[in-house]
Amino acid sequence: MNLDLYNETYDVFCQQIKKKKSEILELGCGPGNITKYLISKREDFKIKATDVAPSMLKLAKENNPTVDFELMDCREINTINQKFDGIMCGFTIPYLSREDCSKLIKESCQLLNSDGILYLSMIKGDYSSSGYEFGSTGDKTYVYYYQEEYFINELAKNNFEVIELFKIKYPKTKDIAQTHLVFIAKK
Repeated sequence: MNLDLYNETYDVFCQQIKKKKSEILELGCGPGNITKYLISKREDFKIKATDVAPSMLKLAKENNPTVDFELMDCREINTINQKFDGIMCGFTIPYLSREDCSKLIKESCQLLNSDGILYLSMIKGDYSSSGYEFGSTGDKTYVYYYQEEYFINELAKNNFEVIELFKIKYPKTKDIAQTHLVFIAKK
């Protein structure tokens, strides 16, 4: 995945977190690409990164040996007994239902210190168009689409203020582009 499209969004996330040696929770870190970018911009970040896939965590650890990694489903963050200055949730939302997203936003609010920053990214589209899609390797995965209004309402309901909303054109294939939405919100 070409992360350069999202660098500006990661930069805003980093800039919004003013405190030095901030505690950051990354949900669905995958192979650690975003993790690596965050560390390159803010060496002082103390990142706890999670993913549900052991193979992704193995790659992430190899790519980011100074980061604390944990095998965890993002739907279980209510088991974490720690507060954070920022939560990075880069492209985990497409794998979560509305109910799971509502729960994740509510629990993120509980895990964030006051003035904490929440980063959420997703694929824009009609929720009713959600369904199984095939990856480049033939894997079948259920993908959820969202309209921005849903997240504006969910964030407001949980006492978040949207600081930035990015709309990024992502070239899915040679002929098809998607719009990716990135919310950066403050508790």
